[in-house]
Amino acid sequence: MNKRAIIIDDERLARNELKKLLTEFPDIEVIDEASNVDEGLQKIEALNPDLIFLDIQMPGKTGFDLLSELDRTPEVIFTTAYDEYALRAFEVNALDYLLKPIEPKRLADALHKLDEDDKETTVDGEPISVNRSMLSENDQVFVKDGERCWFVKLSDIRLFESVGNYAKVYFGPNKPLILKSLNALEERLDEKIFFRANRKHIVNLRMIEKVEPYFNGGLLLEIHGGDKIEVSRRQAVKFKEMMSL
Repeated sequence: MNKRAIIIDDERLARNELKKLLTEFPDIEVIDEASNVDEGLQKIEALNPDLIFLDIQMPGKTGFDLLSELDRTPEVIFTTAYDEYALRAFEVNALDYLLKPIEPKRLADALHKLDEDDKETTVDGEPISVNRSMLSENDQVFVKDGERCWFVKLSDIRLFESVGNYAKVYFGPNKPLILKSLNALEERLDEKIFFRANRKHIVNLRMIEKVEPYFNGGLLLEIHGGDKIEVSRRQAVKFKEMMSL
């Protein structure tokens, strides 16, 4: 499947070298390039690429700053001269992390991961797209906040809460922050298990202990652990439809 890509790097020679390497991969179409974060954001919003090749150290803002400003993030392959950002790249679910100068084989390996994420399967002989990045309730996810790290079973997470460009993850007694928007999380979560209650919260439906009517046609959910979450009037209609017999 063809992928439309944007290269975001402040070094013109690096952009040109990467474009040259990508000519060996006919499924990758470089539709534009940008030399800084602000220009990159504009082009991502305008062109909606499937993939971005993203430098980290750029004047003014970093590649991580760019990702924090996106509500919906395309696949990301970092391209950088520095290896100290690899763990942080893992935190933001980058597809791969390529050190400059980029080796053709490492680029091929990274693009192979893209193929794995977008394989097709069939139902009754008809091809359907399978999003390999979707998370199931039995998956374990890596959560890091400062120096503390956890591998958490997704079904043990009771709540995601938006905090600026971050999301607070509620599990057990812990509430670490991750650099991820709620919209990006929602795309990867099973809607049969996780429900977008309002602009700021996604709740685990299996952790709900009590439901009460609330102001203006909304609902108030009490979830395991005692947290109370308001469901907006619009989402309350959807919630009732989902939970009714």
